Amino acid sequence: MSERSQLEEITIRGLGVIEEASLEFGSGFTVLTGETGAGKTMILTALALVLGGKSDSALVRQGRERLVASGSFRVPPTIAGVAIDKGAEVDEGLLILTRSVSAEGKSKSNVGGVAVPAGVLAELSDYLIEIHAQASSMSITKANKQREILDRFAGAELVSVLERYRETFDAYHQLRFRILLLRSNVAGREKEIANLREFADAFNKVKPQAGELSALAQEISRLGSVEELRRSVGAASELLSSEETGALDVLGLARKSLEAVQDKDPLIAQMTENVAESFFLLADAASAAHSYLADLAADPARLEIAQSRLGDINTLLKRFAQLGKVGTVDALAPEKEEQIAELITKNASVENSIADLTGGEDRLVQMEAELKSLLAELSIKSAELSKIRKDFAKKLSASVSQEIHSLSMPHTQFLCEVISPDYSAPLPASTFTATGADEIAMLLQPHRDGPLVPVAKGASGGELSRVMLALEVVLAHSQPVGTYVFDEVDAGVGGKAAIEVGRRLFELSKDAQVIVVTHLAQVAAWADSHFVVRKSDDGSVTQSDVAKVTGAARIEEIARMLAGHEDSRSAQEHAAELLAMRG
Repeated sequence: MSERSQLEEITIRGLGVIEEASLEFGSGFTVLTGETGAGKTMILTALALVLGGKSDSALVRQGRERLVASGSFRVPPTIAGVAIDKGAEVDEGLLILTRSVSAEGKSKSNVGGVAVPAGVLAELSDYLIEIHAQASSMSITKANKQREILDRFAGAELVSVLERYRETFDAYHQLRFRILLLRSNVAGREKEIANLREFADAFNKVKPQAGELSALAQEISRLGSVEELRRSVGAASELLSSEETGALDVLGLARKSLEAVQDKDPLIAQMTENVAESFFLLADAASAAHSYLADLAADPARLEIAQSRLGDINTLLKRFAQLGKVGTVDALAPEKEEQIAELITKNASVENSIADLTGGEDRLVQMEAELKSLLAELSIKSAELSKIRKDFAKKLSASVSQEIHSLSMPHTQFLCEVISPDYSAPLPASTFTATGADEIAMLLQPHRDGPLVPVAKGASGGELSRVMLALEVVLAHSQPVGTYVFDEVDAGVGGKAAIEVGRRLFELSKDAQVIVVTHLAQVAAWADSHFVVRKSDDGSVTQSDVAKVTGAARIEEIARMLAGHEDSRSAQEHAAELLAMRG
């Protein structure tokens, strides 16, 4: 688990029926149970908010000004690095995500003590948790989700090929846009060429550098104020370093006086340390002032050169930058650095633009040939993608079928099919998308020699949940996520199938942290940790209403889930049998 993240705690205040509650999670398999309406799902709603989900003022508990949900994750260095890159703070491997929603619907997000947009929480969630409810099981019926699942399973091998494909895909569409632009500019070609050449000549005479404007402004400010700087810094140096009345001399005497008695009282020792630190800081400042004065010299010639250079850059900006859009022509305006960067970028492509325009029909013919070549290259790389997907689709089909068989669907076969175009013939550009040219279909064969049908039509709600669980168990081995959360994954399941669902969740928990909201005793019995959520008489849930149950209390809860009555002796005996399944 060292290279995986783990949810350690979730804290909730003012969300739905929950007044205030906090749950600490361990590794392995954890279940949340309780009667309908007790707030189990609210805990997952809080987790979804923490992970950047959609906020809604309706979630705020009546009478409260706001809800607050916070999740604490133990993360490995790789994920910590991602969070830090996004501006968050990670304290000794602990990442805390917080979300608050006011009764007016205003949402605030916080990562490691730093305010961030909710989108940052969503980006981080991809590294931390997979949440599955019945709605997410339904998502596997969608073509784009099926492609994502197959690509996740294929992993790094497919990612590298897909990156190369996308480079060609982007290059093709950029060139295609240039061709369209060139054709549309035929009428104004001569004027555009003249404008580009005028810009190129003017730019190359000045050749501004990124950051140069600020550096020139600072240099001019210094060279234009040499006497004033000399007087001020000289006065400061004298006040610091005078042998009779200088601050350093006075501070040194104070330091000696305190050092003479510092052993007699710890408070004086602390004073001595503070004075000593101040002395060294002032000594550094005095040294810096002395060096600054030694280097400070009037240089009228250099000042004139810098002012002339600044004038040349400003003239270039006035001619070619869009000053109107920033609303200022201040020579030191920070927007001007951005404008210089834009001109540098424009100059880098000006030769290609002029070549496009001056080449006329010959240039168009050349570009069309380049476009045709890129399309052929795109087809080759797309074929590589298709081959990898088909290879991994066979492996995914076999692995998921095996998992489905263990979930009381012994005769059902799962098939991931990759439908690709015929690459032996030239293909139109419309064939290719940013993800390739493949269509992915996930199918079920209910029995031997039976027809293949899409998962949406070939599976009930309970079977679809089991297919999703089987997929997650398989994916957990190829591209692991730290924590898996399942809500109602056992919907429509009962009897032996429910026991097998529990068993597979337990197997998944050997590779990752698994948290499940369930109403089935057969699933709950497999868990390492069992939390029960109850409502108080007033309909609220507080910390005292969220309890971790063990021993006899757990047997009673599982008996309640079995028979609706925890005091039933036969139900308690059955509960004990279920708990004994894990051995």
